Amino acid sequence: MIDLDEQHHQPAQSGSTTADRLLTVRLVAAFVVGAVLGGLAVGEWRDSRAERERNAVVALVALPVSANLGGSSAQGSVELSGQLTLINTGPAPVTVRQVHAERPGVVVRSTGEGPMLPPGGARQLLVELNFECAIAFQPEPLSIRFSVESGDKQVREIGYPVALVGSDWERDARSMCAPHA
Repeated sequence: MIDLDEQHHQPAQSGSTTADRLLTVRLVAAFVVGAVLGGLAVGEWRDSRAERERNAVVALVALPVSANLGGSSAQGSVELSGQLTLINTGPAPVTVRQVHAERPGVVVRSTGEGPMLPPGGARQLLVELNFECAIAFQPEPLSIRFSVESGDKQVREIGYPVALVGSDWERDARSMCAPHA
C-alpha cells in the first residue's frame, strides 16, 4: 500500500506476495502429482480387474475317444474304462478336478484328478463308463459336468454336451452288449 500523504513513497511489503506464489506453486505441483499417481493407480486397477476377469473364464470342449481299455458286461449292462479328450478353448489355464455325467442308462465319472490344461491345450482323461445296453444310447447329447479350478484359483462347475451316438464309446459298449442281447 502507498500513502500519498507521505513524502517517502515506498511500496508495501512484497514478501507476502512471494509466499502466496510459492504456496500456489506447491498446491499446483501437489495436484499434478496426485493426478498422475491417481491415473497410474486407476490404470493398474483396470489391468488387474481385466486379468481377474480373464482368469475367471472357463471354456472346455470334450470328445469321447475310446472305451476299449478293458471292461466287463453282465445282465444287460457294460462297465468300461475309456478316455475323454479335453481341450481348453479359454484364455487361461484350468485344472480339471472331477468329471461326472448321469442320466438313465449312463454313468460317466473320472477316476482321479484330471490334468492342468494350458490355453489351447488338449489332454486325455481316464473315465469309468457304465451303460445299460437297452436304454443308454439315446439321440440326445449327454451333459457332462466338469469341476475345474480356473486361473483365479476358484473352483467352478461347467457343463458340456457330448454326443454318444456314433462315438467310440457307443461302438465299444454296443460290441460288448451284443452277446447279451
